[in-house]
Amino acid sequence: MPVDYEINAHKYWNDFYKIHENGFFKDRHWLFTEFPELAPSQNQNHLKDWFLENKSEVPECRNNEDGPGLIMEEQHKCSSKSLEHKTQTLPVEENVTQKISDLEICADEFPGSSATYRILEVGCGVGNTVFPILQTNNDPGLFVYCCDFSSTAIELVQTNSEYDPSRCFAFVHDLCDEEKSYPVPKGSLDIIILIFVLSAIVPDKMQKAINRLSRLLKPGGMMLLRDYGRYDMAQLRFKKGQCLSGNFYVRGDGTRVYFFTQEELDTLFTTAGLEKVQNLVDRRLQVNRGKQLTMYRVWIQCKYCKPLLSSTS
Repeated sequence: MPVDYEINAHKYWNDFYKIHENGFFKDRHWLFTEFPELAPSQNQNHLKDWFLENKSEVPECRNNEDGPGLIMEEQHKCSSKSLEHKTQTLPVEENVTQKISDLEICADEFPGSSATYRILEVGCGVGNTVFPILQTNNDPGLFVYCCDFSSTAIELVQTNSEYDPSRCFAFVHDLCDEEKSYPVPKGSLDIIILIFVLSAIVPDKMQKAINRLSRLLKPGGMMLLRDYGRYDMAQLRFKKGQCLSGNFYVRGDGTRVYFFTQEELDTLFTTAGLEKVQNLVDRRLQVNRGKQLTMYRVWIQCKYCKPLLSSTS
């Protein structure tokens, strides 16, 4: 029953990782070719440089290429300091000043709060994306957050010898849970990664999930996605009884998968207030010589940015 797959989704994914542990997926070193934003020497200036080099491709972002969002942030800091100075000179406002200070302290008290470049991977599995990033990117200001629906997967990440709590924070999180917040403030992330994870959730919950993630991005921050495209070999191999709804299927192990069109993903991201940088179909012919199989793969790769001056923030 479809309801069973939704209610027990965590069980199916926990069972998956208990069976395969870290032997199912390979480390995704191709990430740095497809997503150079994750590579070494990339920092918070990368996106501004990108806008300068690709003016015609992102006209909306180009208008703010000099980083007015950054200027505004600096002005805000200055005005906050001047406000604090003024209120401290007035005894009647002392309590208000204390409350403002408390709020500032709370905002700074989260994992990776001192980092200058923050990456979140949602649906991290056993760390096949996270660990290549930590191994390859030695930026001292880098901090990587990673979460997964499966507590078994997160336990495998945390017990991996490459896991470094000073540079990474792994936590269990349900992408569809509207009540549970992420352990970072709004507007604090430079990059959010979604690699074959959005396709695993119920289609009617996707938009709200992307909306929540979008709020975590800094102005100029990027959301990077790679996922299954419509008519991928995996979709064509499903039997009739495995289709739960349009283009949404259940595998033999109880996990589920959706197959996207470019237009569907564009609607999800733009509705969340993001602007298109890249939305392409990657079609590949894979040959398994051992089994003499020819497989036609269809993946979609997207990059969407948060406007430097966000009207939705």
